[in-house]
Amino acid sequence: MSRRTKTARNNRPIRRWLWRLFWLTLLSFVLVQLWFFVQVWHLRDHNPETTAFMRERLEMLRGIRPDIRANQIFVPIDAISPAARRAVVASEDDRFMDHFGIDLKGLRRAMERNIEAGGIVEGGSTITQQLAKNLFLSADQSLWRKGEEALIALMLEATLGKRRILELYLNYAEWGNLVYGIEAAARIYYGKSASQLTRYEAAKLAAMLPNPRFYQDNRNARGLQVRTSAVLERMEYSRTP
Repeated sequence: MSRRTKTARNNRPIRRWLWRLFWLTLLSFVLVQLWFFVQVWHLRDHNPETTAFMRERLEMLRGIRPDIRANQIFVPIDAISPAARRAVVASEDDRFMDHFGIDLKGLRRAMERNIEAGGIVEGGSTITQQLAKNLFLSADQSLWRKGEEALIALMLEATLGKRRILELYLNYAEWGNLVYGIEAAARIYYGKSASQLTRYEAAKLAAMLPNPRFYQDNRNARGLQVRTSAVLERMEYSRTP
């Protein structure tokens, strides 16, 4: 028997093991995606009690205060002022009505800006991607998490549609420490419901979204005022479902 034949025979168990590992990994991946799809399908007519981000934050803070709770009030999208809907879209995803969950033009623009700045100054995530992350994932910045976020975003777009996606985002986005959803934010910051928000109030709430816990304690920060003015300008052109 030649040396090459012996080597080939010796390698057969390794190749079989690698193939088994490959198929096991693929099966696990498919099952995970199926689980996510079932959860997304359920969202068509059910509102989640909590999100992954809410649970993660609560778990962190309950080590200090065991009785602490999140402030979140769900309201249907028709109970949110049109100005608030336009402001959030203008602030977070001005191409919301034009993409399929992933904004390729926005990603390219974000990459260009980040390269110019020499750091991360723009994320390029759509409202749909942010909703996917908030509902199901963690704040981890790994490539695996970003890939999963993109897959869930595609599921959300295919299953729920723009109106339901925006409704869920508005109700579960973070607006401060344990403040979730625009109804809770409107009551805490302005003492009124989300249906009564003015253009300026809506724009200022939308401008808080990139860093809500900081702006919660720094409501007069110059950066927030600048962002609010920018949102007010873009609101004239933003489209909502």
